[in-house]
Amino acid sequence: MPALTVGFDLDMTLVDSRPGIAAAYRALTARTGVPVDADAAVSRLGPPLRTEIARWFPPEQVESAVSIFRELYPAYAITPTVPLPGAREAIDAVRARGGRVLVVTSKLGRLARLHLDHLGLEVDEVAGDLFAEGKATALREYGATHYVGDHVADMVAAETAGIPGIAVVTGPCSAEELRTAGAEEVLDDLSGFPAALDRMIQLALEQ
Repeated sequence: MPALTVGFDLDMTLVDSRPGIAAAYRALTARTGVPVDADAAVSRLGPPLRTEIARWFPPEQVESAVSIFRELYPAYAITPTVPLPGAREAIDAVRARGGRVLVVTSKLGRLARLHLDHLGLEVDEVAGDLFAEGKATALREYGATHYVGDHVADMVAAETAGIPGIAVVTGPCSAEELRTAGAEEVLDDLSGFPAALDRMIQLALEQ
């Protein structure tokens, strides 16, 4: 078997970043004068920032709005973010089994690092600004053996990388949607991850 290397999505997989991201969107509205429904925006976390920004800003203003949002992000979005249930234990479970931990996210890597450092979540590598099939590039590069996420696009990433996808229903996608997208395990949250990982390791050994 290849060495255990588990990739995790960040937003709504490891951390609940909705309150902080909503605050950053409200600050964006205050800065630009363009109304953004922050609560609606954070109900759709997963796709790249530009996808959400394009709902609210005309095309010629999207890149500027993205830059402003990212400028505002550290001041508004980091402190309110909290780990989701089982996140710390999930990371510890990978390490206890001799594995490495990756974070592969659509968020910029430097912003993802701010969250991880603030919360004391220690990972080996962070790959950012990637979505769906794009995440598979990083998963392959770092030799990931499993990928954990809350979005159907995360399951697409795992399938594209040729590795098992483990889904949590802590984000915007239902268990049925995640299974349909190819999840091999669907969990209520990361509290069930250590047992799921053991099942998958055992299955791989038996094959």
